[in-house]
Amino acid sequence: MSSWRDQILKELTPKVARLTLVADPDGLLLEEGILEGIHERGFELIPFEDHIAFRYAYESGFRSRWDLGEQTELIVVMRSPASDLGELPYDLLQAGRKLSFNLGDIFPNLSYPVVAALDRGDLAALYDAQKRHTPGRLGDNATKDFILLHVFQIAPELYKETSDLLLMLIRRHYHDQQIPPSLDERLIQLLGQNDTFDDWPLEVLISDREVFFTFLQERWPYFLDRMTADGEASDREGGEPYKPAVKGPIDLPFDHHDIRVYIDNLFLEGLLRSVPHAYSDALSKTWVNVGVLSDPVEDRSRRLGRLLDNLEESVPVEDAKYTDWFSFARGWAELSLIVSGQPGVALAEIGERVKSLQAKLGSAFSAWLLKRYAGLVNLPPAPPVMLHHIPRFLARQIEEGRSAKVAMLLVDGLSLGQWMVIRDALPFREAGLRFKERAVFAWIPSLTSVSRQAAFAGKAPLFFPNSINGTEKEPSLWTQFWADQGHAPNEVIYMKGLGEGNLDAVSEALSHPKVKIAGLVVDKVDKIMHGMQLGAAGMYNQVRQWATQPYLNSLINLLLDHGFHIYLTSDHGNIEAEGCGKPAEGAVADLRGERVRIYSDEGLRGTVKEGFPSALAWEPIGLPKDYLALLAPVGQAFVQEGKNTVCHGGISIEELIVPLVQITRRSG
Repeated sequence: MSSWRDQILKELTPKVARLTLVADPDGLLLEEGILEGIHERGFELIPFEDHIAFRYAYESGFRSRWDLGEQTELIVVMRSPASDLGELPYDLLQAGRKLSFNLGDIFPNLSYPVVAALDRGDLAALYDAQKRHTPGRLGDNATKDFILLHVFQIAPELYKETSDLLLMLIRRHYHDQQIPPSLDERLIQLLGQNDTFDDWPLEVLISDREVFFTFLQERWPYFLDRMTADGEASDREGGEPYKPAVKGPIDLPFDHHDIRVYIDNLFLEGLLRSVPHAYSDALSKTWVNVGVLSDPVEDRSRRLGRLLDNLEESVPVEDAKYTDWFSFARGWAELSLIVSGQPGVALAEIGERVKSLQAKLGSAFSAWLLKRYAGLVNLPPAPPVMLHHIPRFLARQIEEGRSAKVAMLLVDGLSLGQWMVIRDALPFREAGLRFKERAVFAWIPSLTSVSRQAAFAGKAPLFFPNSINGTEKEPSLWTQFWADQGHAPNEVIYMKGLGEGNLDAVSEALSHPKVKIAGLVVDKVDKIMHGMQLGAAGMYNQVRQWATQPYLNSLINLLLDHGFHIYLTSDHGNIEAEGCGKPAEGAVADLRGERVRIYSDEGLRGTVKEGFPSALAWEPIGLPKDYLALLAPVGQAFVQEGKNTVCHGGISIEELIVPLVQITRRSG
């Protein structure tokens, strides 16, 4: 077999059985590549998790179609051993073909619990290494060492110098590698055998990405001082000693030739922030200029050009992982943020490059979504990949004792770039906040009634067809989700319409002794967007003004004061688009969004599409079968031709990839 996926996909042959039941205790069928292969073979897939939800989807989506003679083929996946297949409903057991897959069969010589802890996206690299090196039977530690080396390219026994360790940590956190805690423990154990690293707080630097970048940020000024001094730079200008919040060595080899490769990107992508310096003029003529503030206009122009170079070379390919798009989206958001504050004259010099990259990006992202989006829906909820995964992720935090209280703080309409504006504004009001940043996909179409409801329902829009055109059912969907997890109604609150005014009502609700789960909707950004007349630049500016007001900071502190673990997210982002004309459709559209039209009849949608050949007729993936979306072309909107508007509903990277941020207070 050329890939571990082949062992599974060879068993899933089309036209053998219209119903296949699979015991999948290790979640192998929910890996991106497997899901793509399943859909390419014409199968649809439903995980068997909730009996009622499954029965609804099965009866409405498959049994009824089979009764009409359709040839749809379905795979039902049960996250249990083969022996548990008998717990499936009798009618399925009678009609279905039965299969079973597990990691032990694919990696027979490696420790099962160690391999099981890996992200399923890392199995391809492990399988290739197993084929190349044919290890004998390995125990737990030997398996960990094998995985560290061949999957993550980490060889702790070879790290002798500070530069070796620093390079490994930068690579790991820059690429946001998700390494299981058991492997981190082994790594720390092996590194601890080298006295050179005794003063490094390895536990936090290895496991906590945000702490690691704080560690680097605090040491960058010292390095700049050392560059401009003949000897050691032991104190800051004015005699103030260096007192970093993160313990560890002060003097880091940022100028090591392998480490310098990463420094530009760390600053360009906003992972590190440029700092002022007494010798900024001299430093601006050296390789460290990206990390030194000098002339604001020149700094922005230089950063814009270099970031654009990086992004042009790194647009993800069609078979990229979703994490590649998350990483690219962060860089693209940084670019958009710079462009929004760039003087028109300077921007005009590279404006065509930005437009060209935006067109290339739109085409690449659309092609990737057509191939991979259907697989995202059924991915495991830890870590969350789509909005409807978040409630299940929060439920696990409570079940595993990591959180006693959780709050989903949903800022309606907030894009990734606008989150960066808020992130940079909040510390001015509350220096002790920490942000652990990730991203998730919104739903397609990126409408509030679809995407926000999915976030509060904890399930695909397919399961709330009667309320998909509004949001009035959100409180009951939120409460019902948590009731299904065993939580009483008085433990759960839902509030919306937040964003300005006083917080007395929120404070009163949170003060109830039973409340441990909060769902809060802040709609201020969405209101700004729908009233925006000044394009993307005006949008960023108004979000910045709002973020510097006390409201959001006070809300976050209120939640933290009441002991809540906060996860801030958004239901969709927004994009500045140019009008391509309004469809002449009369009353046939069920919803008339600026970036999307919704129809209940395939023929009607097809008729309208004839007038907009570049528009995309989107298949109802995870949606009710009669919820048919016609998406506006890349960069365009269904408004008056030539008119610019800030809007949402489509499938641009700005609309679909939204922030998911854990907010805590710094300890100590």
